[in-house]
Amino acid sequence: MIVDTIFVNIFVTLLTEKDLLPLSYIITYKVNTKITILHNFMNNNITILGIESSCDDTSAAVLRDTTLLSSVIASQAVHEKYGGVIPELASRAHQQNIVPVVDTALKEAGVTVDQIDAIAFTRGPGLLGSLMVGTSFTKGLSIAHNIPMVEVNHLHGHILSHFVDLPDRELPHPNYPFLCLLVSGGHTQIVKVDAPDKMEIVGTTIDDAAGEALDKCAKVMGLPYPGGPIIDRLAKEGNKEAFKFAKPRVEGLNYSFSGLKTSFLYTLRDSVAENENFIEQNKADLCASLLHTVVDILVDKLIKASKLYNIKDIALGGGVSANSALRARIEAEGAKRHWRTFLPELKFTTDNAAMIAVAGYYRYLKGELSPLDATPIARYEEMI
Repeated sequence: MIVDTIFVNIFVTLLTEKDLLPLSYIITYKVNTKITILHNFMNNNITILGIESSCDDTSAAVLRDTTLLSSVIASQAVHEKYGGVIPELASRAHQQNIVPVVDTALKEAGVTVDQIDAIAFTRGPGLLGSLMVGTSFTKGLSIAHNIPMVEVNHLHGHILSHFVDLPDRELPHPNYPFLCLLVSGGHTQIVKVDAPDKMEIVGTTIDDAAGEALDKCAKVMGLPYPGGPIIDRLAKEGNKEAFKFAKPRVEGLNYSFSGLKTSFLYTLRDSVAENENFIEQNKADLCASLLHTVVDILVDKLIKASKLYNIKDIALGGGVSANSALRARIEAEGAKRHWRTFLPELKFTTDNAAMIAVAGYYRYLKGELSPLDATPIARYEEMI
């Protein structure tokens, strides 16, 4: 039954490509794809190349089933002096990096392009120019080597990163259904995950994301970009009770961080007016108090979600999941509330292609392939 479903889905998907390619190519692509998927599915031997280019990291990874064979990331230091990611510079850097990054990932995995069963790529959300580089490269590789493409939602990749295994050990995986607190510079969500292809956002920010709020507060204090990791480091030296900042009250499971950001800004403004050295003299305490407030806001809603849905498998994902205070608080709440907590390996907290590959793997098993006319999507709302 599973094999029949895969066969039909592939046929329907590939029919949409007839306006883009010669008929002879389409027929070959359909037949070869069906045979390859059926063979590999029966032999449990699927090799996925993942490509991630949603923001300022160019990444490629190779997975065999869910086991990571290689992961290569090229970061872009060019943005640091501007205090944030410059989209045009990011897309140009992706163009320079993507070929050597993919080549290195294949070599480290010990596979050739012809051994790849599918290419999973980030279709969105993200910076449009950056996404275009990864999408265009994927299309070229797909056409040149007759390899099917699988589009992936970047945020789903973060959630499913909990199902990537390492070559030397199988990592613990949450059971379905589970809740994932997804926290990054662009998104803050609580997601109820019933299956790899069945996710529901039960809580989201109505304004700023948590990571965005931290970065903006860091910038006000004169800290370099990205500010979140620096706040995390300085907070360990400070008193989290030194300052009190506003905790916006939002109904349900939604978040708001704009009020906290404003409260922090007003505290600095009023205090600096009295003492021009206030920030420098209190930097560690400011960071500790700010981070403590953000973590409180995040975890309070997560506790409510766990009670509402009676779910005790709790996962953390996204760039801010690397934050030590948030990780410690999740573990502490888990021990107190009898949760099974799942914190991603630090290598999987930042944007990476391993998470894109594993998300693509699950879509590939269902035959959910992408047509060659797939275009990048910048906003999450447009992908729902």
